[in-house]
Amino acid sequence: MLRQACFVLLFQIVGGAAFAQEGVPLFTLDFPPEEFSQRRASVFDAIGRDAIALLQGAPSPAGYTRFRQSNEFYYLCGIESPHAYLLLDGSLHRASLYLPHRNDRRERSEGKLLSAEDEELIRTLSGIDAVYGIDLLNEHLARFGRGAVTTLYTPFAPAEGFAMSRDLALRAIGDAAADPFDGRPPREGQLIQLVRSRFPHFETKNLTPILDDLRLIKSPREIALIRKSTVLSGLALMECMRSTVLGLTEYELDAVAKYFYYRNGAQGEAYYSLVASGPNAWYGHYNAGKRVMQDGDFLLMDFAPDFSYYMSDLTRMWPVNGRFNVWQRELYGFYLACYKTILKAIRPGHTAQQIKQAASSDMEKILAASKFSKPSYEKAAREFVSTYKTSANNPRTSLGHWTGMATHDVGQDLGPLRPGMVFTIEPALRVPEEQINIRLEDLIVVTSTGAEIVSAFVPMEIDEIEKLMREEGMLQRYPRSEKIR
Repeated sequence: MLRQACFVLLFQIVGGAAFAQEGVPLFTLDFPPEEFSQRRASVFDAIGRDAIALLQGAPSPAGYTRFRQSNEFYYLCGIESPHAYLLLDGSLHRASLYLPHRNDRRERSEGKLLSAEDEELIRTLSGIDAVYGIDLLNEHLARFGRGAVTTLYTPFAPAEGFAMSRDLALRAIGDAAADPFDGRPPREGQLIQLVRSRFPHFETKNLTPILDDLRLIKSPREIALIRKSTVLSGLALMECMRSTVLGLTEYELDAVAKYFYYRNGAQGEAYYSLVASGPNAWYGHYNAGKRVMQDGDFLLMDFAPDFSYYMSDLTRMWPVNGRFNVWQRELYGFYLACYKTILKAIRPGHTAQQIKQAASSDMEKILAASKFSKPSYEKAAREFVSTYKTSANNPRTSLGHWTGMATHDVGQDLGPLRPGMVFTIEPALRVPEEQINIRLEDLIVVTSTGAEIVSAFVPMEIDEIEKLMREEGMLQRYPRSEKIR
């Protein structure tokens, strides 16, 4: 009610300017300003009183693409305007936002966009202390050199944007650097170079580890958004199971999932869809989506949405013809039994190493009780268990990867699992002789009392998958258009 009352008051103060058009908010409704203020307060505590922090928002997108703010910038202020800068003054615990000036022509074409002229509106909406034109940023940075501020923090790691995790952002930087006719510095590197050349009185330090530590533990509101993203991903996978029939092209299941995502409010995909039928499943990140599915294929699908800047990451496998054949039952059944021992072992207060040690002990029992129709299958099963046991002896081992604002989310932590941590597991059983790759993936939220498998509602048991696939799917109700064949 308080949030609603604030918007009513704001509407009266600024004559309705809080909304570009009726019902279109200019500031996120997913988080109150107080949560962003708490995050900034943690940054202030980390950098100290003799330092400032500077964050660069995302630029305008190229082409007819909707703007999406970078994760780091959004995390600290929630502002979704391009070419924005956030300056955090550790001495005064003061947050200043720098925005381009109003572009009336663009606003007449695309709608209201927060700009430097909206100081009162932005301060009311977001809790930011001050708003300036971007042209004043150089002057204000220079002023800090006159006082006790000696250090400027800024992220050294590449910003995470649309469908982006840091690993792929770093890969893109490496590819550009290796191209003799490219060699562009990353945007973050360019900012660091400019700061060091224009303001040499600052010692430049890396803000990335501070932000990574903050993002490792999710707040209740963040977890609520991750749950929504996971539910959408799970429902989409289930509809894809229903819709799978012989003769489909992989991209048709991509289309089904995207429909579910966008129909239910997602702002995009967390990553490109991995719809891999038959031998394509051998390649961990196959994403071409061009193969026509054949009888006997085992299909792997790994896909999730970007819901209000929060991601999920789920994988399921199912037979294209709707029934598990002999080898699929044999290998998938063994893998599933092992996989469930991992899920069962996850609990707060235990390290990844302890959890893997407990799970690998149960896996050895499952292996001892299993029979395989081919030597290559038995070899693959033994290597799967042996590899998992070896990793359990490594004190730096991990269960999977963190998930949050990025699919492969940031954060380094080798200690016991703590409430608010969110991650996935996705061990793979591989048979190289036949290019078979079996993999499942679920999203787990660590609570104070246990581990919530948020995606547990998505079928993984053989009989449940076959039952679901007997139901009519969306693609059967709405077949391909004959006009474009």
